[in-house]
Amino acid sequence: MGELHERFPNADELLALTPDAFAPILLRIAANARQNGMFVPSSILTMTFGSGMTSERGPIYPHPKNQQVESLVGETIALLGREGMIHPAPGTNGQYGWMVLSTIGEAALDGPDGYELIRALRTFPKNLLHPRIEEKAYAALQRGDHVAAVRDAFTDVEIYVREAAGLTLDDIGTDLMRTAFNEKNGKLSDQSLPKAERESFAHLFAGSIGAYKNPHSHRSVVIDNLREAQRQVLLASHLLYIVDAAKARLG
Repeated sequence: MGELHERFPNADELLALTPDAFAPILLRIAANARQNGMFVPSSILTMTFGSGMTSERGPIYPHPKNQQVESLVGETIALLGREGMIHPAPGTNGQYGWMVLSTIGEAALDGPDGYELIRALRTFPKNLLHPRIEEKAYAALQRGDHVAAVRDAFTDVEIYVREAAGLTLDDIGTDLMRTAFNEKNGKLSDQSLPKAERESFAHLFAGSIGAYKNPHSHRSVVIDNLREAQRQVLLASHLLYIVDAAKARLG
């Protein structure tokens, strides 16, 4: 019996999945279906009926459900290819439809969260990071050093705000942010905005530094979730771009 049928004896349960949801399941099924390190996607859609001399392989699900499952498997195989999890086997085997798991695909099989971890690493939008932190923060995230990525990104925010506002090394942390973005006379405050919005920018910067930078100075911080670290780094990047805009206003 095929593994696909063992996991989804009812085709409707399988067809309720999106390609995104089905992808990690199909990747593992493909890995288990390998022969000499390779698999053929079409073989996943068939299973052996009968036994001995009378056995034969045929579609897992009855028509027309099998056609719908074929479509889902095809879409999901294409998705896994775009994600870099699988690719055609080398040489003539690949020409005949055989596929292999990539190094990334193999890594995605490591543990229950392996697929999502690899996908999170590959889909993170490096191009959205501010140039001041782009290379360093991205490298730290890729190697799994979440704490360094976040700590250093927000340290850069503090340094950049201090430089842009022309303040001194005695100006630090949340007080530095409230001085630089003071709604009345802060050098980085946008005086064209209403008072409430100017105050909000001061709160945004002070709150971000207080929540995501200062704790690293006072205790051992643990960030064991990659997506959370990525979100915090993106926030730091956003703050740096706000400082860019403030500098542009100053000329």
